[in-house]
Amino acid sequence: MRIDPDAVVWSAPERERAGRPLLVLLHGYGSHEGDLFGLAPGLPLSPVIASLRAPLRSGPGYAWFPLSGETPLDEVGEIVDDSARAILEWLDSTESTSVGVLGFSQGGAMALQLLRLAPARFRYAVVLAGFVAGIAHPGDAALLTAKPPVFWGRGTIDDRIPRPAIEWTAQWLPSHSTLTSRIYEDLGHGISNAELKDVNTFISGAL
Repeated sequence: MRIDPDAVVWSAPERERAGRPLLVLLHGYGSHEGDLFGLAPGLPLSPVIASLRAPLRSGPGYAWFPLSGETPLDEVGEIVDDSARAILEWLDSTESTSVGVLGFSQGGAMALQLLRLAPARFRYAVVLAGFVAGIAHPGDAALLTAKPPVFWGRGTIDDRIPRPAIEWTAQWLPSHSTLTSRIYEDLGHGISNAELKDVNTFISGAL
């Protein structure tokens, strides 16, 4: 697993990135690095934004790990970690004053997996229409103490994420993070303007 550095979409040229915080964007299943980059105008100006492409081919786009049912559960867990380690390896090639991560759907699961693997590496995580992947992970114990800031936003009519995954995430996040949770009426599997404003406020306060 590796992140293609040539596929990363940046909000600033390399000469303008030094001495600034970094915000990493992780797209959803079957999407691409250009998708979430459209959120950039609604996000705080101070962080440099880097939108990554997931390492696995999935139809017309890319994925961080196979959908449930395509691969045995124990193997999916290994792939989630492999993708998260690929992101961490890519981060080793960057320089910033701090790192935050924002993921949508499957990308949100990756954001939480990154916290499981390297909680001290990230200032905060934003999870939009996402979930925590898997019931248990060796990194969960450290999160019980670290409790990094996490924003979790979801819609009341989002039918893409299985209900058991949402219920487990709602149980897991309060004890493994300093949680800001928002539920948006009549929002499906997407991101609303109201949610983006709340994300802006959250990130600004976490920097």
